[in-house]
Amino acid sequence: MDSDYGKAGKNSEVAEVLVSLRGGKRESPHHKQSWMFWRRKRHLVTFLAFLGFVKMHTLKVSVSVAAVAMTSPYHTTLDNGTVVEVQDFTWNSKMLGNFLGSYFYGFVSTQLLGGWLGSRVGGARLFGWGFGITAVITVITPPIAYTNFYLLLITRALTGFFEGIGYPCLMEIWSKWIPPQERMNLLSIALSGVPVGTVVGLQSGGLIADYLGWAFIFYITGVLGICWTIVWLLVVKDRPEYDLHISSEELKYIKDSMEVTTENKHTNHPWKKLFTSTPVWAIAVGIICQTWGHMTFITQLPKFMTDVYNFRLAQSGFLTSLPYIVLGIVSQFTGRLGDWLKNEKILTISQVRKIFGCGSLFLQAAILVLSTQFDSATLVILCLITLLGLEAFGIAVIPSNGLYLAPQHAGVIFGLGCTLGSVTGILSPLLSGYIVTDKSKEQWKIVFYIASGLYVFGGIFYGLFSSSKLQPWAKDNNNVPGHKEDHINNTL
Repeated sequence: MDSDYGKAGKNSEVAEVLVSLRGGKRESPHHKQSWMFWRRKRHLVTFLAFLGFVKMHTLKVSVSVAAVAMTSPYHTTLDNGTVVEVQDFTWNSKMLGNFLGSYFYGFVSTQLLGGWLGSRVGGARLFGWGFGITAVITVITPPIAYTNFYLLLITRALTGFFEGIGYPCLMEIWSKWIPPQERMNLLSIALSGVPVGTVVGLQSGGLIADYLGWAFIFYITGVLGICWTIVWLLVVKDRPEYDLHISSEELKYIKDSMEVTTENKHTNHPWKKLFTSTPVWAIAVGIICQTWGHMTFITQLPKFMTDVYNFRLAQSGFLTSLPYIVLGIVSQFTGRLGDWLKNEKILTISQVRKIFGCGSLFLQAAILVLSTQFDSATLVILCLITLLGLEAFGIAVIPSNGLYLAPQHAGVIFGLGCTLGSVTGILSPLLSGYIVTDKSKEQWKIVFYIASGLYVFGGIFYGLFSSSKLQPWAKDNNNVPGHKEDHINNTL
């Protein structure tokens, strides 16, 4: 057997029943070569989740590119041969801002709801349908844009609404499919779809708009999203025991590794205990502070570079994408490193989480402050590329922390953090607009100092109050096998 199966326990009744139903035949893990990731269903689930986030963020970024093409004048030839300048949409800056911002109003409003619904109806199904509905809406966006502007805003808000529902379901899926000893690694891989999708959107959006027209940005991403949805719903089940194609060994390994058994179909969330739990708020504060810095970076960097250095990132497509390329690459290793340090008992899970989470926040604060001291645009960009690369360490541990506090409530915990974190996408640009009034470097320093201060605050708060122990309120009404609980507590 592979080492990971050998580490699993030996008392999963569900797995044994399914083995007998399958005629007592077991598939030897020796036949699963490591590069054939699709032969292990939890790895296939991770890969498909990665593609889902690629799709989501490709669309999110390319819509900004489409907005420019939709409102930019271009030349066309009439039937009589006359060349005239036309413009598809004559939106003013306020209308353009409403078009780009309407998505976030829907996205912010539904993530906590999505975490709750995921535990009620099934995380995998809701994840698939949430992203799938947005793909259908995306396909019909161009004709709606020509029909009515306010209907277009509703369409974009609905896109954010359904993606907001699906986003926190990832933790519900992980709580059922991914053993604790692999969660950081596989979650980092899945979430690396975010920077990959950002790069794909930045590089492909302009090309599609130039050669095919802005409408095809929506058509192509929408159709690909529908294809992904069909595959996801056919392949991924809410729980591994519902999957008729999973091997008996893998099912037993997953079930025996879980620290809390959640056999009940519906989970009753202890709302009061959850909202008054300091470890839960440590996760939320970590996500808020991390997201504030990230949103300051992605929304304000082009304006900062233009105001202070007269440097336009839009003139260098590769340079614009480089920070996200670095984030995507580093994300492939941070989770694996964290799991290795924990599984090899070099560090406890609590030590890994505090070092990765607090360390990334503190270092990002230092680098952001350092970036304000240079007069060279190149050095500033290098600092900010490093900053985004360090973010991968925080992504590896902070979002998944709820899986250790309360696996059956992890979707709700993540939804809470993401809801509050998403608000920073509205507040950060708004605050920057009030501070930067004359485009001076001194005013921009204040913006970056605020982001740095929040990084430091987040690191301190997360370091003091975060935990990796199963919470007492997470054991209520659940079957928590004594040997598993003792094992977990002994390793923390």
